[in-house]
Amino acid sequence: MNQKPVWEDREIKFDITNICKTIRSGEQPLEILDSIEDTKGNLGDRGRLLVTNLRIIWYSVTSNRFSLSIGFSCVLTMNTKTVVSKVRGTTQALHILSVGNNSRFEFIFTNLTVNNTKHFSAIFDIYRLYQASFLYRELKLRSAIVNSGQLNVLLQEQVFNTVSGVWNLSSDQGNLGIFILTNVRLVWFAEMNNSFNISLPYMQISNIRIRESKYGPALVIQTLETAGSYVLGFRIDPQHKLTDVYKELLSLHTVYTETPIFGVFYEQKPDTVRRPTESIDDIEELDTRAGAEINSKFTAYLAESDPGSRRRKPFYCKELGFAMESIKDGYSLKDLWEVVPSSSTSG
Repeated sequence: MNQKPVWEDREIKFDITNICKTIRSGEQPLEILDSIEDTKGNLGDRGRLLVTNLRIIWYSVTSNRFSLSIGFSCVLTMNTKTVVSKVRGTTQALHILSVGNNSRFEFIFTNLTVNNTKHFSAIFDIYRLYQASFLYRELKLRSAIVNSGQLNVLLQEQVFNTVSGVWNLSSDQGNLGIFILTNVRLVWFAEMNNSFNISLPYMQISNIRIRESKYGPALVIQTLETAGSYVLGFRIDPQHKLTDVYKELLSLHTVYTETPIFGVFYEQKPDTVRRPTESIDDIEELDTRAGAEINSKFTAYLAESDPGSRRRKPFYCKELGFAMESIKDGYSLKDLWEVVPSSSTSG
């Protein structure tokens, strides 16, 4: 039994051909915004922004080759800004700072339609729902999932079986507890201490089998690399009860794999209901030519940064009036400080 890991919310990918055909089972388009420009990567190209329960997708409507896929777990910050342009008038731009493959990326999406009734606020709502629904997708140990011996059931979660007398074999002496099988995950918690527990979504399970252990036949569950590649062992007596639980768990895992539940439940608001956008700052777009792009040197500087590298020594900067980390070779303070390169203001 090999499950293909869910990558859509965990990776940033560029230029996937016919990206709309890559929507996986359980992934749901929740919001669509037309006439959106990928200002940094595809300036002047009209595209569409598709927001799902796992990621943000942008793709060109003129070429099926140009696209972006930004997983929600890769997003560091998001904010919107009003943009004033001689060509477009007053419109909105969505700024996203993200990290993927040890590199940082900045994306800017500009609404090309003036006075469009659809705004970027829905993206923030969906992103918040994604952040609040980690139990559907992440392995959690010793978390607040049980209250007085009762599982805190998630939205759209259904409990199918509760099995008592299950030994967790993670320690030498073992711990006696209770198994709960739902349509989303398996949960085990100790009878004597409910805070000693495991919540394992089916989407993080790599393998389920029965194997011999020093305690006799045991249910062995291996997690995917995204969940730490753990090997979890449980003993259930008698043997036929162990076999029944094993078969039921296999069945639930198979059903979930075909129709996964990712935990993001969003209801579209009517177009007439408008909510305030976030972090709105007034900036002026000076030009719409290629030379007027937002400072690309700053983005390159961030992309070259290695999160695991040793920090450079600080120094006192007279121009800014405070101490800062020394700048890497090949860059100047002006390169990093300017939002719009000064060369674009000429002419």
